[in-house]
Amino acid sequence: MELEMAAEELKSVLNRLRRAQGQIAGIIKMIEDGRDCEDVITQLAAVSRALDRAGFAIIATGLQHCLAEGGQTPADREQMRARLEKLFLSLA
Repeated sequence: MELEMAAEELKSVLNRLRRAQGQIAGIIKMIEDGRDCEDVITQLAAVSRALDRAGFAIIATGLQHCLAEGGQTPADREQMRARLEKLFLSLA
């Protein structure tokens, strides 16, 4: 499955990933500075959600793309369904 996304969708995903990248750098600094465990965990949870949302956006776009394609055989559709289900579950 190729990553074919509209420019606006890709921009949104990249923004989420860049924000997560910045959060991770902040978390590393927090740990190095000996910050409170609760603060570190709060930031870890936030970056985890950001990564999940980026992943779900990519999968949703892939699903939309797959549904728009016509002419697939039932076996092709089932194989794609299984692949998308596996991707969703990998983020769960």
